[in-house]
Amino acid sequence: MSADTTNPVFKSGILRWIDDRLPILSWGYDEFVAYPAPKNLNYWWNFGSLAGLMLTIQIVTGIVLVMQYTPNTTMAFASVEHIMRDVNYGWLLRYAHANGASMFFVVVYIHIARGLYYGSYKAPRELLWMLGVVIFLLMMATAFMGYVLPWGQMSFWGAKVITNLFSAIPFVGEPIVTWLWGGFSVDNPTLNRFFSLHYLLPFIITAVVFLHILALHQFGSNNPTGIDISKKDKIPFHPYYTVKDSFGVGVFFLIYAFFVFFAPNVLGHPDNYIPANPLVTPPHIVPEWYFLPFYAILRSTVYEQLFTPLGIFAWFGITAKLMGVIAMFASIAVLFVLPWLDTSRVRSARFRPIYKWLFWVFVADVVLLGWVGGQVPTEGVVWIGQFATLYYFIHFLVLVPLLGKFERPSRLPESINKPVLGGAPGGAQAQPAE
Repeated sequence: MSADTTNPVFKSGILRWIDDRLPILSWGYDEFVAYPAPKNLNYWWNFGSLAGLMLTIQIVTGIVLVMQYTPNTTMAFASVEHIMRDVNYGWLLRYAHANGASMFFVVVYIHIARGLYYGSYKAPRELLWMLGVVIFLLMMATAFMGYVLPWGQMSFWGAKVITNLFSAIPFVGEPIVTWLWGGFSVDNPTLNRFFSLHYLLPFIITAVVFLHILALHQFGSNNPTGIDISKKDKIPFHPYYTVKDSFGVGVFFLIYAFFVFFAPNVLGHPDNYIPANPLVTPPHIVPEWYFLPFYAILRSTVYEQLFTPLGIFAWFGITAKLMGVIAMFASIAVLFVLPWLDTSRVRSARFRPIYKWLFWVFVADVVLLGWVGGQVPTEGVVWIGQFATLYYFIHFLVLVPLLGKFERPSRLPESINKPVLGGAPGGAQAQPAE
């Protein structure tokens, strides 16, 4: 069965009248109902829809929470407690929003991992991938500012530590920090700025998501085999994938509900239930779990213990703090250029025997970085973080480009039907894909 976009015929005369003058209904039908999708997509493709669902939940719960929140340093913490104790179902809204941020990042991290495994960043989907990285950056900024709003101990000191990183930038660093703070310390102007941006950014994310969807539908979805497909290999998104997505949503909501109702604080830090006190520094300042890998990279550039040649930068006046900031931002910036770093002509890791193993080594490395980011930075932990950081960049800047030139992929199937009907996906012989 093949799928083509067709003009829908609405039974309601009102809908026909509206669509004739504003064809947004026809557009929605073509893009979300009749959209032709590859017929071999597996459940890893559910996470794009789940990400959209979580964005919607975060916006809706956030709008309702704002009705009771007070963005003032003297009242912010008390207003959060008011939401928890006095507002009808306020505890549910707050826990759904706080844990929703974690669930959102879980979904997006899996979505990114799927793209890396199946080569969804390669031509002609480079811009699609880059828009996804922009969404990821906006998510990080939104989540960081949202974490500051409860104005607990970890909120205050997290804001102070992270915003201070910009002071490492030569010449413009200090003015940037002053602008972010709205003064010369983290105080009420800082909270107001973060509150305003935290409310604004989700709508910017929504706009970029629409661009992301338009870029996706320009060339269609990638598929597990990674090969280009013909029209006969496509089926309408509805009802085939709406049913599949509905099952994924049901399973996901079971996990989400477990955290909301049975473990609402397990992913947070207990110090954030203490009102912010500028005079008492927490013994161990850590960000939320989804920032920990990047926090580990930030802390890895300690020149006294650095085993890499990066230590020579100290001779040129580049401080370890500045190098940490550069490394942290570079760890995300490298994703922007990944479509050009990967020189292999084969997309899917199913047909790349070496890359498949290196992908799982990379996943383990990111998990290790997450563990390092949550630990007290003792000498041993710093060494582990430095090795893990070094491998992170080696994976993208050395291994991925070299594999494209020296790896011998398995034989690609002639069509997406072959892996299903013909046994092993790559055949018995390992031959170059060309």
